[in-house]
Amino acid sequence: MSEGKHYFVAGGSRSARIAAMETLPLPPRWMKPISAHRRLRGPYTAAGTLLRAIVPTAVRRWPELVAAHQIEILTLVPEMAGAIEATQETLTSLASPTERTRFYSSLRSLRLAHGVADFLIAHLQRSECTGSSLFIDDIQEADYTDHELLAVLLRRVDAALLTIVLGGTPDFGRMAPAELATFGQAHPPFGALELAISRWCTQVSAPEGEDGPPPAVAADELGRIFINSDGTDDRPAVTAGYHTMNPQVRAALHDARADLLAATGEGSYALGAIPWHRVRGADPLGAGADALDAAMNHCMLRGFYDATIEFCEQGRALADWDAEPALWWRFTTKLPTSLSAIGRGGEAEAICDEVRSRSEDWRTHIQVAYATAMLYTRHLAPERRDHEVALGWINVAIALSLLTPDPKERSFHTVFNRNGRALIEAHRGRPEFALQLVTDGLAQLDRDLGPDEHALHRSVLRYNRAQVLVGMGRLEEALADYETVIALDPNYAEYHFDRGNLLHRLGRDVEALASYDRAIELSPPFPEVYYNRAELLVALGELEQAIASFTYLLELDPGYLDALVNRASAYAELGLNQDAAADVARGLILDQANPHLLALRARLELEAERFDTARAAVEAALAIDANLAGAWAIRGTLNYTSGALTEALADFDRALELSPSEAITFNRGVVALALGRHVEAERAFTEVIEVDPDQPDAWLERARCRSGAGDRPGAVADAAEFCRLAPERGHEVADLLGSLLETARIR
Repeated sequence: MSEGKHYFVAGGSRSARIAAMETLPLPPRWMKPISAHRRLRGPYTAAGTLLRAIVPTAVRRWPELVAAHQIEILTLVPEMAGAIEATQETLTSLASPTERTRFYSSLRSLRLAHGVADFLIAHLQRSECTGSSLFIDDIQEADYTDHELLAVLLRRVDAALLTIVLGGTPDFGRMAPAELATFGQAHPPFGALELAISRWCTQVSAPEGEDGPPPAVAADELGRIFINSDGTDDRPAVTAGYHTMNPQVRAALHDARADLLAATGEGSYALGAIPWHRVRGADPLGAGADALDAAMNHCMLRGFYDATIEFCEQGRALADWDAEPALWWRFTTKLPTSLSAIGRGGEAEAICDEVRSRSEDWRTHIQVAYATAMLYTRHLAPERRDHEVALGWINVAIALSLLTPDPKERSFHTVFNRNGRALIEAHRGRPEFALQLVTDGLAQLDRDLGPDEHALHRSVLRYNRAQVLVGMGRLEEALADYETVIALDPNYAEYHFDRGNLLHRLGRDVEALASYDRAIELSPPFPEVYYNRAELLVALGELEQAIASFTYLLELDPGYLDALVNRASAYAELGLNQDAAADVARGLILDQANPHLLALRARLELEAERFDTARAAVEAALAIDANLAGAWAIRGTLNYTSGALTEALADFDRALELSPSEAITFNRGVVALALGRHVEAERAFTEVIEVDPDQPDAWLERARCRSGAGDRPGAVADAAEFCRLAPERGHEVADLLGSLLETARIR
């Protein structure tokens, strides 16, 4: 996590910001300033520029590092496809646009951001660039993807490793905390970077000043400068010169600039500067629309939904529904899915309504009926979801699909929409019907399509069937489907993740761990797989490895409360109580009423013999969650320690009722023995021995029980077994057969 401070330089112009940056006490500059202006290269303009500068060195010096981050690099910098071998392609990434039926979650860009952060940190640590600075300007014009990534870098990159200096206009970040708090939880807008700047940056104001025109430069030449800057030169005189140019000359210069950029072969220009120029060139409705369309589709397929929406809106601004309905629809069709993906379901619904009011085309109505069904079953705010309304719309989509003239197209669209109905039926509590819809769909595609047609959607259907089977508790059948989809699409990380979850439920933990590890290898980092992996390592007794997994997870998401709870517990099990207490304190800042953290605090206070604070914490935990077995066990120990044996026995009984365990059974036996209830205590220790016959303390305590009950032969036998298991502790039973012991130790 970042230590020290990065910088944010606020200024009205680029030159003012750079001048202010030059006055800062910065380490040596790593490279020349980078512009994040999305007009240059669209999504990841800044990140892509950085990667283009450093990846060639990494390819030569650390090819294994590049291979480990190939997904991030090739997604952000498509022109590097020739220099980096792609070995982790999936059916999703390889599907043609016409067969693409799966789209990435909006969370994918955050995964990519963390993968880039990992790559950058590793690169810096291996190179001679440690202790340098990097200036990234124009963040007020950056795409969401760069904002998200820069927020991650500010938090995760130690300023001593790389001091990041961001530049932007003074109004950037001037948003009230109340406004920031209302930002979409599923897809926080640019405020995420604003919050990161306020937390991790020293903020510097650049002196205000006029950025005058270059001396003795004609207006047309100023306009040419603006065009050659791809519209990013922010000097007022340059912008004014551009607007006074002859429109035909200006359009010709835009086309020439677009041609020049296209000739470089750097595909990222097609996501920023090229469409910007083409729309302003001589043929906006032809070449301009085509350039916007290409950029829109590229971004849509990679999950860059904010950019997709922006390109859609630019294309819709070119087209008039009455004059160019096909062009208008071309830039409208991607909007419902993109808006839904980033939590803007209400706007997506408005687009669907707009399309229905304008179009008579049955194909168009299939798409918007399906989109509306998905809105009502999953994408609208929870209070607006209505599975019955969703069912009505999906049936419209199915009915229209059945009218499709082409047999193969009819089969595909019908199965696709019935798969949507399967999701709705599952939400309606009808999993058997959902299972039948998916199974029938698979059979229909196998019957009607060639073996290589719609391979992606066939794998999606089988995966969906596996999910339905899991929900129905038919785990072995589900596992068979997971194995099949992994064989069909071995590099799709989520399949391995879900397979790991299922194997864990089946008690096949070693195989589950291997599935989680494979998911990690195949994907930019995402918290859930590290969390499940860490929990599994805890169950396997690999606490140090579990802590490492929780620690990396908390670097990805410092607010992941369950990870803090479980890491604290793992620390406590290893006797690292100071680390455990630090995690408890950190977690209680996030959730002061978390019963698990309060119970763990009670345990730590008990072990430190601070009995009053331990009791206060455990009582607070039980007041919040009276079904917390661990808290009852801690209270039982406290009562035993204070001599309230009857109350302690009742506490352990309640703990066992909630969650039977060897440790609680042992402790209950200790209390029963202290109360002189020898038969009852002996029964408890016998239960422990049956579970773990190599537990010396259980043999010792049962020997005491039998001695107290007058069963001298049994006590001798148990004492002998204790000595065999723990010969170094033989002195503990020296006087066992001659007296009744009245005290015992609670573990």
